[in-house]
Amino acid sequence: MSKNTNRKTAPKGKMVRRFGVNVFGNTKYDRLLAKKSGANKKNRRPAKQSIYGQQLLEKQKIRFAYGVSEKQLRAAYAKAKNQGGVAGHNMLILLESRLDNVVYRLGLCSTRPQARQLVRHGHFTLNDRKVDIPSALVKPGDVIAVTEKSREMKVLRENAEVASAVSKPGWLSLNGMSGKVERLPERQEIPTIADEQIVVEYYSR
Repeated sequence: MSKNTNRKTAPKGKMVRRFGVNVFGNTKYDRLLAKKSGANKKNRRPAKQSIYGQQLLEKQKIRFAYGVSEKQLRAAYAKAKNQGGVAGHNMLILLESRLDNVVYRLGLCSTRPQARQLVRHGHFTLNDRKVDIPSALVKPGDVIAVTEKSREMKVLRENAEVASAVSKPGWLSLNGMSGKVERLPERQEIPTIADEQIVVEYYSR
């Protein structure tokens, strides 16, 4: 992967165009992809990518989508591999079970980066206890809620209003500013950002 995809230096828009998928969840990047799609129809076919290059690209899509480091993604793969079943599916389910992702899926935050930031700042509770660790893993029966002090924050209040009118993934439920993990997600319920099997092949080398 070229250094243009380094999260500290590369503009997010450039990364989205390179990945070909809106890994950051912000709707403004959908317009960039639409423009790129139109431009590609006029341009020649892109150069064929090596297997290794494709593996790196798919891995980076997942990394940036979930906002995890290389170390965290490798650890998720290692844990997934030891769970039995399909390692790639297990890895995605683990990433979906992160607290910041669950807050995002509930609609209490509009993007994962926003969810990560607000969790770090202590605006959420997990089973009535304040938590500031975005990577904390939830389990069935867990309840995630906006803290009492944070319920008047404009951004959280507006997010909750929008979320109340939008359908949720089947494994989650929302009541006002409080959500519950009804069960862990199944692979078919997780939107496809990248080919996780290619990422498994990369880590299995």
